[in-house]
Amino acid sequence: MCPPRSTRVVALRELRSQPEGRERSGSVTDFVGRRRELKELREDIARTGLDTLSGRKAKSPRARVLLIAGRPGSGRTALAEAFVREVGADYPDGVLRTRLTSPGGQAVTTERAIRTLLEGLGEPTPPGAAEDELSSALRAALAHRRAILLVDDAADPYQVDALLPDTPECLVVITAEGPLTGIPDVRPCTLGGLDTPSGVQMLAQRIGDTRITVDPRAAEDLAEACGGQPAALALVGGWLAAHPKAAVSDVAKQLHDMPAGVGGPLGRGFRLVYESLPQPAQRTLRLLPLAPAGIVDSHTASALAGCSVAAAQATLDDFAGLGLLRHASDGLFQLPGCLVPLLRALLESKERAGEVELARARMLERTVRLLHSCRVMAEPDDPGADGAAGAAGAAGPAGTEPRERLEGLPRALRFPDRRAAATWLDTRLPALSAAAALAVADGGLDTLARRLVAALVRALAAHRGTAAAAPELYGLHRLVLDVAVRRDLHREQAAALLNLADLDAETGRTHEALERYRAALDAGRAANDPYATGRAMESVGGAYQELADWHRAADWFGRALSQALARGERADEARLYGRLGNVHTYAGRYGDALRSWRAAAAGYRKLADVPGQAKALSEMARIQEYAGRPEESLHTCREAVELARRAADLRLQAALQVRLADTLDRLGDPAAARLHRSAADRLLGDDPAACEIRSGSD
Repeated sequence: MCPPRSTRVVALRELRSQPEGRERSGSVTDFVGRRRELKELREDIARTGLDTLSGRKAKSPRARVLLIAGRPGSGRTALAEAFVREVGADYPDGVLRTRLTSPGGQAVTTERAIRTLLEGLGEPTPPGAAEDELSSALRAALAHRRAILLVDDAADPYQVDALLPDTPECLVVITAEGPLTGIPDVRPCTLGGLDTPSGVQMLAQRIGDTRITVDPRAAEDLAEACGGQPAALALVGGWLAAHPKAAVSDVAKQLHDMPAGVGGPLGRGFRLVYESLPQPAQRTLRLLPLAPAGIVDSHTASALAGCSVAAAQATLDDFAGLGLLRHASDGLFQLPGCLVPLLRALLESKERAGEVELARARMLERTVRLLHSCRVMAEPDDPGADGAAGAAGAAGPAGTEPRERLEGLPRALRFPDRRAAATWLDTRLPALSAAAALAVADGGLDTLARRLVAALVRALAAHRGTAAAAPELYGLHRLVLDVAVRRDLHREQAAALLNLADLDAETGRTHEALERYRAALDAGRAANDPYATGRAMESVGGAYQELADWHRAADWFGRALSQALARGERADEARLYGRLGNVHTYAGRYGDALRSWRAAAAGYRKLADVPGQAKALSEMARIQEYAGRPEESLHTCREAVELARRAADLRLQAALQVRLADTLDRLGDPAAARLHRSAADRLLGDDPAACEIRSGSD
C-alpha cells in the first residue's frame, strides 16, 4: 500500500521547504565538475587515430567514437549529455539518442535501437526488415549528415557495431560500464568519483547554500562519505532536502557508521533514504522493479501497491524528490538502473513470492484495461462500429465518450478524448511493449498474456493504422511466435505466423509472406485447426496472385475451396469462388472465370447477401464484356444494378451505370449510353472518388 495521507503530507511539506529557485532531486539539470574529462573528450575528437599512429591505414572513413566508462551511478550519462551540449553546435543535424540496456538490465535488441535512431531522423523503418538491412538504412541516412549519436549503456561491442556511421562527419558517444575492446581506435574516458568541491556543489543544488555555508567541513565530509558518486549524492541530498532540520554533520557521521556490508557509498545512501520512509512507502518502492522497462506512472504504482491512483501519484512525486526516481516526462518516471539491484534484493528478501506474483498480475490486468479504454477512444461513438472504422481515424467530437464500450471501467481508467488516449499510447509504448514481453515470459501464453498482447495490437492498429504500426506489431507477433515454437503450441504458432505474414503482405514483402503462410499451414495441420489451415491455403493463393502466378494461385484457392465445401462453410465458399474467378480472369480463362463468379453469385444469394450478389454479377458482366458477349453483359449488368439499388450501394450503382454506358456504346446506342452516364453522375455527386469511376469500369 502507499503511505497514509497524513504521513505523506508531512514529507511533502518538508520537501517543499527548500530554498526558492532550487530544483528538486530527480529534476536537477545543472551539471557539476568533470572539467578534466570534458576537456579530454573534446581533444579526443580531433586526435590522430591509433591505426594512423601504428602506420596502418584505416580500412574506411568512419565516425569518431568516444567511450565514457563508469559503474552505474557514476554519472556517465550526465557527463555524456553535458559533453553533447558543449559540442552540439558543431553538429547541425542534431543529436540522436538510444539505449542499449533497459534499467532492469535486459539488453535492447540492435534492431530496436536502429529503429529508434531512424525514427529520430524521420526516416522510414521497413517493417520486418533484418538487422543488416536496417543497419544499411541507418548508414545511408547518416551518409550526408553531421550528427551526434549518443548510445547509452552499451553492454558489448557487438551491440554498437551495427550503429556506427561510415562517415567521419558524425560523432558517436557511448556510455558503458567498462571498455568495449571490440571497437578499434577507442580510448575510454573512465570515471571515478567527483572531486570534493564538485560533490559539495551537487549537495548545494539540492539543499541550498545556507546549510553548506554553516558547516563547510561537514559538507566536505559528507561528499567524501558518498565517495563523490553522483547517484549517492543525489540520494543523500534528496533526504537532506526533505529533512531541513537535520544537520549535515550528523548525516555524514551516520553514513560513516553504517556497516561495511551495506554496499558502498550508493548502498549507504540508499539505506539512509529507504529506512526513513514509512513502511507502506517502503513496500511500494520495493515493488517498483516489477515495472516494465523501469518506467513508472501512477497507474503502474497504484496496481502494484494496491492503492488509489491519486495516492500513488503523490508517492511517486515524493520518491522523485528523494532521488529514488527520475522525471522522464509529464506523469512518467524512470527507475535509475543503479538502484534496481538494491531494490530487487529487498524485493526477494522481504516479499513473499505469492504477493509478488499477485502484484505483477494486478499491474498487467490494469494495463489490459487501460489499453481497452485507449482503443475505444479511437473508435466512433457508435456501438455498432467496428475497430477498422476507428483505425481509419474518425472519432466523435473531442470530449465525448463511447459510453457503451467503456461501461464497467472506473473513471480513473478513462481518457477524456482521443488525443489524450493517443498521447498515452505513444509515451507508454516502450513500457507497454515490455509489459507484453513480461506477460508472455511469465505466463507463456496464458489468458492474461493473450489478452495483453491482443489489447496492445488492437490499440496500435486503432490509433495508428496497421501500416504505420507495423514495426511494433511485428515485435508483438514475433514475441508470441517465439513462445509458441519453444512450447510446441501449434495453434498459437499458426496464428502468429498468419499475423506476421499479413504484415509482410501489406508492406510489399510478398516472398516473405509466402514463406510464412506455408509455415502457418504446416502449424495449422499439426494443430488440426481447420480455420488456420483454410486461412493459410487461401493466403498462399493470395500471395501467388500478387506474384502473378495465376496457375499456383488458382490451385491454392481451389484447395481452400474444397475444405470450405467439405465443412459447409457457405460464406467462405462464396468468397473463394470469387477469388478463383479473379485469378481466371487475370489468366484470360474467361469460361472458368464465368463459372466461378456464377457460383459465387449463387452462394451470396443463398446467404441473402445482396451486396455480395450484386458485386458477383458485376464481375460476371465485366467478364462477358471481355469475352465479346455484350448482349449477355448488358442483361447481367442490369440485374446487378437492381441488386445494388436494393443494397443502397451508390458507388456500385454508379460503376455499373458507367459499364452499361460503355456496353451500349459498343452496341451502337449512344443516346442510351448518355442517359446511363448522366445517372452515374447524379449518383456520385461530389464524391471525390468519382473520377476513378467515371473514367471507366474496367
